[in-house]
Amino acid sequence: MPADPSVVAAMDSAGVTYEVMEIDPALADTAEFCKAYDIPLENSANAILVASRKPEGHNAVCLVLATTRLDVNNAVRKKLGVRKVSFAPAELTMDLTGQEIGGVTAFGLPDDLPVWVDHRVADRDWVIIGAGSRSAKIRLDPAQLEGLAGFEIVKDLARDTD
Repeated sequence: MPADPSVVAAMDSAGVTYEVMEIDPALADTAEFCKAYDIPLENSANAILVASRKPEGHNAVCLVLATTRLDVNNAVRKKLGVRKVSFAPAELTMDLTGQEIGGVTAFGLPDDLPVWVDHRVADRDWVIIGAGSRSAKIRLDPAQLEGLAGFEIVKDLARDTD
């Protein structure tokens, strides 16, 4: 199966309705994927692991639309309650999530890793998210994310890009 089995199991366990799309792993990065598979950028959502630097050890996965930019230095830093935060490097992302860059998603994560969803994602009729691997993407109605254990819809977690 092209989607990570732990991701599929977590979605099934949560009762989420979804569709798995098998893709070329060389086209997993957002811009290339959207162009190759004719998916509007405004319907593509990226899961980004953020990690605190001062103090270390505070992490969250943020789900934002590809047409927005995660507000790391303000919204994320304040929500984590830390002085410094940044995008997690690929190695830390793999260690904490078990998922590789280009396939990171909001499901199949450790229970103590919160998932913050920018409100713009929740406002879409449908979005494409990662599937835990670079060989698949998942299409779902993001309204299903509200109220799931570990998930929180956050207003202005990201900013619109110009």
